[in-house]
Amino acid sequence: MGAVRRIKTKRRTRDYDQVRSDIDSPRHLAIYKETKAEEDLPGLGQYYCVECSKWFESEYNMNAHRKGKNHKRRLRLLKEEPHSQKVAEAAVGLGTDNGKREQVAMDISESV
Repeated sequence: MGAVRRIKTKRRTRDYDQVRSDIDSPRHLAIYKETKAEEDLPGLGQYYCVECSKWFESEYNMNAHRKGKNHKRRLRLLKEEPHSQKVAEAAVGLGTDNGKREQVAMDISESV
């Protein structure tokens, strides 16, 4: 038997949709920050990377983080358009005919 893959939740950060709503709405971010006690956060909650949803002890650590690969990767992923139900339906071919059925029907009737 192989190793069992387990989901690691110790260092789990907020998902992209949650971060995107934090960026879009300052109120959403304020509500999230209110759920955390400042005494328990690194650097008393002064240094927070919104894109990665991480707290840092000092400004130096935060600047080093912003220059890193993981932060840049996260920025690139956040720039992409979020998935939606419309995109999912288009991927399986639902609701994307855009009038093609009528045009095909007209072409068939003209050729007969």
